[in-house]
Amino acid sequence: MQSSDETVEDVSRGERVTARGDLSRRRTLVGIESHGDQLLRVVDESGCRSGRVSSFIGLHVMVLDDADGKEYACSIRGILRSLARDSRNVVVTGDRVLFRQEGDVSQAVIERVEPRRGILSRGSQGREHVLVANIDQVLIVGTAADPDFKPQLIDRYLVSAERRGIQPIICINKIDLVDPRSLLVHLRAYGRAGYTVVLTCTRDGRGIDQLRGLLANRQTAVSGQSGVGKSSLLNCVDNELGLRTADVSDWTRKGTHTTRRARLVPLTFGGWVCDTPGIRQFELWDISIEEVDGYYVEFRPFISYCRYQDCTHTHEDGCGVKDAVAQTLISESRYNSYLRLREDDIWTWKNPARGHVKQ
Repeated sequence: MQSSDETVEDVSRGERVTARGDLSRRRTLVGIESHGDQLLRVVDESGCRSGRVSSFIGLHVMVLDDADGKEYACSIRGILRSLARDSRNVVVTGDRVLFRQEGDVSQAVIERVEPRRGILSRGSQGREHVLVANIDQVLIVGTAADPDFKPQLIDRYLVSAERRGIQPIICINKIDLVDPRSLLVHLRAYGRAGYTVVLTCTRDGRGIDQLRGLLANRQTAVSGQSGVGKSSLLNCVDNELGLRTADVSDWTRKGTHTTRRARLVPLTFGGWVCDTPGIRQFELWDISIEEVDGYYVEFRPFISYCRYQDCTHTHEDGCGVKDAVAQTLISESRYNSYLRLREDDIWTWKNPARGHVKQ
């Protein structure tokens, strides 16, 4: 039986592209190079354009040309599917790609996917689901009400952002529906941990100018629970976007999906945002149970004071984190969030070497 490397080599030796029209497209794969955990196709770049994936459905991809901003409908070269570790993530929104124009002026084929950085992903049915790539910050949108405020979901995003080295910003929308003092426990906890928190209302414009400043000239994923008003927020921040919006269901009090797939859009004042579909749960990916405490940033100064090196901060004596909670140096709400996260996910932690395993 062939190894995966031998299979890739066979495919790379055998793939050729036939030509039509004026373009000479009879090109042979030059080789394969490794970049971290990604296998990349080495191609002849003459005649290629560079761009960013703005959206995709299956293997049908829309790419924005870096040079002129024109959008191309692209297919994916077959060899790229062979190189991908997971067929679900061959190409994702935000990917930097090299593509070659085909006969039709708006048709093209993706020849290479560049190395990814700034990935926001979650677990789904035992596999990684990459939501967006090449971002430098994530706007985590929750609501004060309608649907209910869910700090537990926000904390999962924060852990994932810390793991990936992405700057998180917390946005609490629909602040007009409650007395803001009812959220003080959580707002103080996030503020003490060093996170930026923005309170917004699309009806009266509260917080919109601050949010606009945070998004300018940055690459931002906008994510959160269904029905929190992500698209409405973005329309207020930049009224040229014209994104579709809808209300929360009167029957379920849950959000309805107006954003069906992630879409990358440029902001008129500089920068890009990726409006992602709303979710109802966020399963952590590529994080072991032993390291999750390090992604609660306010725990870090106190972990070294734990008596035991493998302290879980749950039941052990001489725990620096528990002592800090008792002294109100760590928010009790955030500590309880950590305990609940451990309990909820204990059977589905992702071990990087072995996949999803029971601990």
